[in-house]
Amino acid sequence: MAQDDLQKHLDNAMYGTPLLKPEEQRKYMGTFRERCYLTMTITQMKNTEDKRNFLNELTKHPDATVLLNGAMAIDLQSSYIKLINEQKVKFTVVNDFVENTPDALGLVLTAKEAVNEETIDVELKYPKQTSVNQTEQPKRKFWHRLFH
Repeated sequence: MAQDDLQKHLDNAMYGTPLLKPEEQRKYMGTFRERCYLTMTITQMKNTEDKRNFLNELTKHPDATVLLNGAMAIDLQSSYIKLINEQKVKFTVVNDFVENTPDALGLVLTAKEAVNEETIDVELKYPKQTSVNQTEQPKRKFWHRLFH
């Protein structure tokens, strides 16, 4: 049994302490899904309505921490850092396991403990208002009208 403990100790020294749910931690910039209040992709961060929704969520959770993708464009990153500093909220720029692609997570609003929010994507949590023309029923197809 002592040999197993010694091997674990040596493995931890060589490779680091094993991560719990490593894929989930990579996706959410080092935190767990259950700790997230809100997530935004880099594309969503460029949208002004999504930015307003982020500020709304930030005021609801002043004790939260914002994780920013360190690989995104510096002008986008600095504009969000300015917003976050104005709200006096803590933030961290994450450089491990991040990438600068439009669908990559650019921002994660996270708590210290599990909050288990059901919906965390900004566009799902705050759906866009649809106009009257978009809410009309689509025209029925020929076969549907014929047999119903």
